[in-house]
Amino acid sequence: MDHPAMNPAAPHHLPPFITGPGQSDWLMTVMAVFLVVAVISVGLVYLKLHALPEHMAHRTSKVQYQFVAVLALLALFTHNNVFWIAALLLALVELPNFSTPMNSIALSLEKLSGRDKSAEPDSRWNDLLSDDAPADPPPSAKPEKEA
Repeated sequence: MDHPAMNPAAPHHLPPFITGPGQSDWLMTVMAVFLVVAVISVGLVYLKLHALPEHMAHRTSKVQYQFVAVLALLALFTHNNVFWIAALLLALVELPNFSTPMNSIALSLEKLSGRDKSAEPDSRWNDLLSDDAPADPPPSAKPEKEA
């Protein structure tokens, strides 16, 4: 295929990125590939930076990790940096464990008061200090008769 002749008004020494009619523009192809790679790279860096508080809170308690994860998701979906900063600060701070000492105090007071319920199986949802009778009495431990 014969290319058309160069316009006589054009300069004779053109830069290499200028192509003739019907030829592919290699500079545009290179820039398109560069743009796609740059956008994907910036997106990955943004998402990695955005997940930083969750990675930091992974070593903490489950409740603290869930708070940090919710704040990070709120920051991602609402584009409010305040949520991300709060998640980062919460991930940096170690929250004290209040439940273990309080349960120990409650059990000690229960033993001192004479209302020890250690014979009953422990239930996670059982109120240790209540005098309420259980809804279903425990089955008696009678041996079965052999026939």
